[in-house]
Amino acid sequence: MRSLFQRFSVLLLMIVVLSLVAYGPSTAAAAKAAKPAKTEKAAEAKAAFNADKMGDMSGFDPANITQPTGDTIKIALVASFSGPSAINGQIYWLVVNWVAHDLNKRGGIMVDGKKKFIEVIKADHMGKADQCKKVVERMILQEKVHVLWGTDGSHLMRIINEAANKYKVIAINATCMSDDLQNAGNFSRYAFHTAFSTEQNARGLAYYYGQIKKKEKKFYILNQDYAFGHEFAENFKNGLKEYYPEATLVGEDYHKLFLTDYAPYLTKIKASGAEVIFTGDWLPDAGNLLKQSRQMGVMLPFANVYIDDPNTLNDVGVEGTKGLVNLSSFWTANPQFKSTGYVKAYKAWNGLWKTTWKTAPYNGKLFEHYFGNFGSWTSVTYWLMSVIERAQSTDPEKIISVWENDTYKYVNGKVVKMRACDHKIVQDMAVSEFVTWEGQKASMNIAPYYWYKTSSSYGPTFVIPAAKVLPWMDQKLDRCKGKNGWGE
Repeated sequence: MRSLFQRFSVLLLMIVVLSLVAYGPSTAAAAKAAKPAKTEKAAEAKAAFNADKMGDMSGFDPANITQPTGDTIKIALVASFSGPSAINGQIYWLVVNWVAHDLNKRGGIMVDGKKKFIEVIKADHMGKADQCKKVVERMILQEKVHVLWGTDGSHLMRIINEAANKYKVIAINATCMSDDLQNAGNFSRYAFHTAFSTEQNARGLAYYYGQIKKKEKKFYILNQDYAFGHEFAENFKNGLKEYYPEATLVGEDYHKLFLTDYAPYLTKIKASGAEVIFTGDWLPDAGNLLKQSRQMGVMLPFANVYIDDPNTLNDVGVEGTKGLVNLSSFWTANPQFKSTGYVKAYKAWNGLWKTTWKTAPYNGKLFEHYFGNFGSWTSVTYWLMSVIERAQSTDPEKIISVWENDTYKYVNGKVVKMRACDHKIVQDMAVSEFVTWEGQKASMNIAPYYWYKTSSSYGPTFVIPAAKVLPWMDQKLDRCKGKNGWGE
C-alpha cells in the first residue's frame, strides 16, 4: 500500500512539474518547445561560502579603504557615485569591498599560477548613459579591469553588457531586474544576470497570495509610470491568473516618478474596496507613498520589493509598517540563522557598524544589519570570485565555462544555479510579513531576537520554490530554443 502511495505521489509530482515551462510573453509557444522540467535542484552545490575560512574583518571600514596595487584582479564598480542616485554607489561600494577585503585577508585568490589580491575601482557613471559608455570603456582600455560590476539602472546595465560583449570582459548584473537584459536582442556571453528579475518578483508575490496566504482577494496596482512599472504590473496580473484566478483587480494607476502628492490615488484606493496595494515603487517614491498613505488613514498592506528601507520604516513607526509584505532574493525559511557561518558573518558586519563605521552614510540605520539586498549582493560577488578561483584564471572564456550551469551555496545556506543558455540565476524566493518586535524572533533567532523595535520588520517568512518562479527565458534566443525553464 505504501509503495502504491509513493508511486502515486511521484506521478502527481511529475504531472505538476511537467506543466512548468520557461515563462514570459510567449508562454504557449515555449510550452510546445520546452522539454519536461526537472523536479528539484541538486541537493549539493558545486561550491559554497565557507565561514571557517573568513578573513579578519576587524579593520574594515567602507569609508576608509586602501586598495591593493600591482598585479591584481581588478573589478570596476560601475555605478552612481555622484548625482541623485549616489547612495546606490555607496551601498555597492560597501558590499563589493566587503568581499574583496575578506578574500584579500585570506591571501587573495590563486589565478594564473599565483595568488592575487582583489582591487575595486570606482567607475562613476553619474546616472547618465553617455557617461556610462565613456567610463566603462576607460575601465576596460586604460585600467585593464577583469570584471564590470553594476549597477543602478537597467538602461545603464545594458550599456555595460554591450561593452562587455564588444571587448570580451566579464560583466555581472547584481542589481537590475529587467527581463530583457539577456533576451535574444541583448544577450551577451560575457554578461551574467545574478539579480532577481521583474517577472520572478511579480509572479512570486502573486504565488504568495494565491497559494500560501489565501486570504485577501482584492488588489489595487499603483506603480511608477515608466517601462518597469507597467511591466511589473502586467507580470503581477499574469501571476494572479496563474496562481490566484479567484482574485480581482479593483483598480490600476500609474504615477509620475518622484511624485510628492499621492492623495488623488490614495483617495481612489480608499473607495475601491481594495485589500492589498501592489507596488513596485522604489525610493524615494516608495517611502513617500507609504508615509502619505498612513497619514491619510490608508492602513492597507503593501505587497512590495522595495519598501524595506529601515530609515523610512522607522519614520513611519510600528503600526504603520505592520502587515507590509516584502519579497526577497536572500531569505530562506525561518529561522534565518541556521548556520554558524551566517551568525559569524552577521556579527562581523553588525559589530563593525556599532564600533567602526562612523562616517555617513555607513553609520546610518540602513547599514545596521547584514540581510536582504546586502546578503544577496555580497553572496553573488562571492560566487563570482569562487568561479574565478575555480577557473584558476581571469581569462573570460575559462570563467564562462565554469559559471554556466554552476551551483553555489550562500552564507545562509541558500543554493542558486546559473542557467547556462541565457546566463540568468535560478533560485528560490521568499516573502516575509512585517510584524512588531515581539514577533520578529521567528526570523531573528539570535540575540536580541528582533531587527527593530521602532518599526515592524521581518517576521513569518515563506519560501517560494524556484520551480514556481523560474526566470523568463526568451525562446527566440538560439541557445535557449527547446529548453525548459531550468535550461535543460
